[in-house]
Amino acid sequence: MSLFFHTTVLSLLMTCVPYHHTLPAFRSWSSTPFKVDYPFQNISLPWEDRVDDLVSRLTLEEVQAQLSMGGGPPHGGPAPAIPRFGIGPYQWWSNCGRGDAGAPGNATAFPQGIGLGASFSPDLRYRIAVAAAKEVRAKHNIFVKEGLYGIHTGLSCFSPDIDLFRDPRWGRNQETPGEDPYMNGVQSQHFVRGIQGDHPRYVRVSAGCKHFAVYAGPESFPVSRMSFSAEVSMRDLRMSFLPQFRMCTGAGSYSVMSSYNAVNGVPVCANKFLLTDILRNQWNFTGYVLADAGAIENVINTYKYRNNSVDTVAACLNAGCNIEVSIRAHPPVYFSMVEAVKQGKLNETFVRQSLKPLFYTRMRLGEFDPAEMNPYANIDPDVVDSPEHQALAVEAAMKTFVLLKNDGILPLKGQVQTVGVVGPMANNATQLFGNYAARTDLTLVSTPLDGLTKVAMSVNFASGCDDNVCNSYNSSAVKGAVTGTNINFVVLGTGQAVETEGHDRKDMEFSGQQKQVLLDTLSAAPNTPLVLLLYSASPVNITIFADDPRVRAIVQGFLPAQAAGTALTHLLLNDLPGAVPAGRLPYTWPALASQIPPMVNYSMAGRTYRYFQEDPLYSFGYGLSYVTFTYKAMYYENVVQAGHNLTGFVYVNNNGDMDADEAVQVYISWTDKTLPAPKLQLAWFDRVTIKSREAIQVNFTVDARQMALWFDDGSEDGWEVRAGDMMLYVGGQQPNQNRQVPSNVIAGRFTIQGSMYMGKY
Repeated sequence: MSLFFHTTVLSLLMTCVPYHHTLPAFRSWSSTPFKVDYPFQNISLPWEDRVDDLVSRLTLEEVQAQLSMGGGPPHGGPAPAIPRFGIGPYQWWSNCGRGDAGAPGNATAFPQGIGLGASFSPDLRYRIAVAAAKEVRAKHNIFVKEGLYGIHTGLSCFSPDIDLFRDPRWGRNQETPGEDPYMNGVQSQHFVRGIQGDHPRYVRVSAGCKHFAVYAGPESFPVSRMSFSAEVSMRDLRMSFLPQFRMCTGAGSYSVMSSYNAVNGVPVCANKFLLTDILRNQWNFTGYVLADAGAIENVINTYKYRNNSVDTVAACLNAGCNIEVSIRAHPPVYFSMVEAVKQGKLNETFVRQSLKPLFYTRMRLGEFDPAEMNPYANIDPDVVDSPEHQALAVEAAMKTFVLLKNDGILPLKGQVQTVGVVGPMANNATQLFGNYAARTDLTLVSTPLDGLTKVAMSVNFASGCDDNVCNSYNSSAVKGAVTGTNINFVVLGTGQAVETEGHDRKDMEFSGQQKQVLLDTLSAAPNTPLVLLLYSASPVNITIFADDPRVRAIVQGFLPAQAAGTALTHLLLNDLPGAVPAGRLPYTWPALASQIPPMVNYSMAGRTYRYFQEDPLYSFGYGLSYVTFTYKAMYYENVVQAGHNLTGFVYVNNNGDMDADEAVQVYISWTDKTLPAPKLQLAWFDRVTIKSREAIQVNFTVDARQMALWFDDGSEDGWEVRAGDMMLYVGGQQPNQNRQVPSNVIAGRFTIQGSMYMGKY
């Protein structure tokens, strides 16, 4: 049982975890026993009838308060109680993308989103969502009993983040699954299903797809996200920035969070084209939209799109933004809703309709039914930090590692006599988590240094830097630590100190003197094997080291959270099932900064593997293993009718002496180069386990929508599958790259018969 449940909630609120923000203020509410006085409390009625009844009984002022209070203290939330109906407060603001982030008390911290993308495992994403949801629900049940409704105590998560990894300098890349819209969409589908559960009546925790839409930098450089307008073409919008959100909402997400930026001059929270025309009318989304924290205020303060609160609430609510998440305004901007109705700028019926998805969500979470009916209301608190979840955190961290280089030094043949460990990320627990991590019991946190002590009889350690920014550097300490050793590990990276929400990088270089740590190690111990361990969300410039024979291995570890060190030990020693690396890069790793277009340029030309025209250092989908795989005997349909899926299968053989995972990747390309198509398109993927010296059959399906392209240059805009030939590539890597992994790729051709207009979606 975790620390959280060995003490009272209130005593935990006095505990400070140094790498997280201050704990929030709380409001108290004492609920009354369940009884049926009104139709909205009648469990035999349909949900919609219950919601209609409840909303019809509220005053317009009460409706205004519910739609205004989606934020945090002191003025923005929670949504207030309605005592005359026995309705308690509700806190809309929670984050649970890879754990119960920010909530009081302990919780299991799983790897950051970019690492989970690198796992290429939808199943892992699903199981982490299930684990996170159980912990969120277990703790929430206690919060309600204690009358606590502060930030991060609710059941509606601002997760998953499925923004496109578009520029390696963007500070929030760490929260995304990667640069491919299809992969992000698949990951989001598994998250939504895992977090919300499969009960026929109740939802375990509600998911929210964010940030909708075209939110992929900048944060702070060269301009602020609070006033930036992304100028994007309709084709790029439809083909790169929206598909993952369509897939996420299609999986049943209860909410969507609008982004801070404007799109083509209109702030997203006031953008009817995005929030109503596309989201609701074309995708049939029936949930609620909430603005990112403070975004409604920015409509007035930074965008100057409207100059007063009455016009702003009218613009945003009419556009389709149901709820304000306020952090500064007192009162929130939406508190002018009643006045906007009086002035005829809002229709009261529409305003009431805008509230219904919120109470529908609360009802499906079980708030308005007897607790004994809802199995999620009685989740055992022992699930928090349970041994099962701790083991999952280790497994997840192992599955995020991407082996970029290995000349045979890994896995280690056993314990090493003496290792040198240098670099600011070696023993920096606070920087290994990334944004929006759970408050982990610090006794469960293992750093890379902790992990490396398990592979050596003795360890020489020197950070070399005071912190990740590394403006202060001790060269002599580094050189001393790497002299007279058998292997040296240089542990570098970024962490929240360098790339984070609200802070972009200006380039791809190591921060401060971090690069000098690596150079000094090579200088002081030129004949000692060196392994470079990177802990960063985005690529850093290692081009001069990638092919240096003195650098024997390179591992990209991303931000693995609490199990970083334990997972590293298993990776290096390969001492348990699942330790063989099989992570693959979820983004393109440029070789030179000159290969990156300006961040404020929102054309997809030259961005991501789908449109990249140069030779990167490492391609999307790249990653090595301790074994090699052979793809053989692929079978698939040679002819496909337009609008139909393509199915096939391939045999994959593990040529090695150890069981291992492989990330099977299926791509398509269009042979007609006059079409407005990407170079390549990921069309299916999965991570599979193959026993040593055995082969398995892997079945795959290419969805018809992956074969469609967006056309907006004819008589009718929309998605269309056109007749012609397409190429199919199946293997363990992206094809057509100069730097390849040892496994092969099988290519084939198939024909689409006929053409089909697929509509607008």
